[in-house]
Amino acid sequence: MKDEKYISKLENAIKQMLLPLKDIPFNLVIEALTGKRVIPFDPDNLEDKEILDILKNVALIAGKMINKDGIIRARANEVGNDIESFVKSAMHDYHLNPDIPSGASGRKKAMGYPDIIFYHGGKPYYLECKTYNQENIGTTQRSFYFSPSEDFKVIYDTHHFIISYEMYVADRKGSKNVYKCRHWKILSLESLSLDVKYEFNSDNKRLYSGEDGTLLLAEGKV
Repeated sequence: MKDEKYISKLENAIKQMLLPLKDIPFNLVIEALTGKRVIPFDPDNLEDKEILDILKNVALIAGKMINKDGIIRARANEVGNDIESFVKSAMHDYHLNPDIPSGASGRKKAMGYPDIIFYHGGKPYYLECKTYNQENIGTTQRSFYFSPSEDFKVIYDTHHFIISYEMYVADRKGSKNVYKCRHWKILSLESLSLDVKYEFNSDNKRLYSGEDGTLLLAEGKV
């Protein structure tokens, strides 16, 4: 009976762990993970107005560069990988010194949030690059996500921005599409609501070693 109660409590605890958390504000998540503040954008602040005006020009210039030759990709979800280089190129025109963000270790990491750190007036800012299409902009398709890290790439109290482009198929080139953009958006992230969904995972050592993972039932050469 004691074992049955323990198993029942354990099962209930796991079920509770699997319940997703809903509508957690982005700024609270970042502060909890990093101890750094997400500074809200203030439309009445002169510095904020100035950086927004610059980002508007960056978004337009980058969009025109994208549309010059288009982005050639097989699938729409691959296009976002190419946007960052155009945005960085446009940022150089305004001496924003865009770079890959680093964590507290000082090591720059291309993967993970955020995509870009840039500087204006001696201050750092974070920027993420995204794409969307008009058909899915109002859906619940997952479009923004990040995972906690021991060396998370947020080490400053600052603004967090997104530049996002509406992409469409303008042409075909062989078996691939030519994507161009027709609209851009600049977003401030501080009040974005986030969901958390837990997952269970393992690794190759446990999966294949037979020591504390799967049972090897058979194997052979081809």
